[in-house]
Amino acid sequence: MTQEIIIAGFGGQGVLSMGKILAYAGLMEDKEVSWMPAYGPEQRGGTANVTVIVSDEKVSSPVLSSYDTAIVLNQPSLDKFEHMVKPGGTLIYDDFGILNHPTRTDINIYRIQAMQAATEMKLMKCFNMVVLGGYLKVHPIVSIESVMKALRKTLPERHHHLLPTNEQAILRGMDLV
Repeated sequence: MTQEIIIAGFGGQGVLSMGKILAYAGLMEDKEVSWMPAYGPEQRGGTANVTVIVSDEKVSSPVLSSYDTAIVLNQPSLDKFEHMVKPGGTLIYDDFGILNHPTRTDINIYRIQAMQAATEMKLMKCFNMVVLGGYLKVHPIVSIESVMKALRKTLPERHHHLLPTNEQAILRGMDLV
């Protein structure tokens, strides 16, 4: 099993941390992983994306030209990465601010209203975890337990009181897909 994933959006949406948590969760399950971020110099508010590969086999290269899954959180990312999803692959997108929705018919498309759900739950800082929950419902490549361990490892200790909130956001995302 290999999943080659691109996660893309604006800096500040938690794109890089979502990828990092997914990669750490894969490591905790003794999988081979790659995490390769890319972002502009402006970071917050600029474009950001991360390529994550989670596999049962060695990862030969973190550089990809097509993906099994694209998780996109804004219109520029949808415009850039929709065509890079392999036929039969998956596109997950938050529709907040999306004017031109995906049009491909040869991929599986899932709209997740994560921004709306995060706002309703008053969990704006957990927006990315809502999206991650939606992805894990479609492709359960790692367990929620591993994700929670990864969160514990990546979040500074002063934020560990937010772990239950993040888990709640992940579960909400799973319900939305």
